[in-house]
Amino acid sequence: MVQMQRKIARLPIRPVPRGTLPDEIYRQIKDLILDGGIAPGELVTIQGLADAFGVSAMPVREALQRLTAEKALTVVSGRSVGIPELQASRLRDLCRVRLEIETLATLWAADRLAPADIQQLEKLVAVMSQAVGDGNPHHYVRANHEFHFVVYRASGSPTLISIIEELWLQVSPYFHMLHGSGNYALANHEHERLLLAFKNKDAAAAGACIRADIEGATKVLLRLLG
Repeated sequence: MVQMQRKIARLPIRPVPRGTLPDEIYRQIKDLILDGGIAPGELVTIQGLADAFGVSAMPVREALQRLTAEKALTVVSGRSVGIPELQASRLRDLCRVRLEIETLATLWAADRLAPADIQQLEKLVAVMSQAVGDGNPHHYVRANHEFHFVVYRASGSPTLISIIEELWLQVSPYFHMLHGSGNYALANHEHERLLLAFKNKDAAAAGACIRADIEGATKVLLRLLG
């Protein structure tokens, strides 16, 4: 298990609408985790989040309590939280479940993706390619998350999407560790193959691409986690 040296995360300014404040802050923090805004080894503070969202500390504290209960975050000190450390055994378990659930969502999406979805996937492949060239893991992780969830949302199953989000909350922050391993370029090659399978309406090939993507990243992460 990797022992992380933590630093303060740089948070984007995201003012939150006042209507349903606690739920909206919870969703915003969850999105930060999913799209790579908080990486392993980084700290976020209650006050830092409150300042980023333009709110008081109380609703932030409530949202963090929910996310720590869901094991998406862990308390590092009294007023700071971070990404929980990931054990190899847990990663293997997450991989087994992801292979089943995300392949199923991909198979369901294959016949449902709209032309606008295909165009969005093409743009995101280009963004990831640029991020690989620039050596920018934050841009890659963010675009990778968006790419996958364009696919999963096309499955038409809110239940599947909810399960996948829960899985990604635990594993996707660790995609930052893949920077420098060569996996980003290999994974984006699988994204290109997946895109071609969707254009050809080949659900079986699309499912195989998703499985290769998940297995490839997991193999590298297991090596890095030791």
